[in-house]
Amino acid sequence: MVKKPKITKDMTISGVIKRYPRAVFVFMDWGLHCVGCPAAQDDTVEGAAKIHLLDLDKLLKDLNKIADQS
Repeated sequence: MVKKPKITKDMTISGVIKRYPRAVFVFMDWGLHCVGCPAAQDDTVEGAAKIHLLDLDKLLKDLNKIADQS
């Protein structure tokens, strides 16, 4: 059975952090220091990855490691 990810590309950054507070450390490690800025309210994980030229799949993998530990 394939495990469904808890954090997906269409979730907002703020939504991820509200649900999984420790995810802020993953975002910071990836250089996404805007976790507290107004853009984080509406910006999706996918949008942030595109803007910052990050590998979306790897970012989601790291975020879901945190989610799985929660």
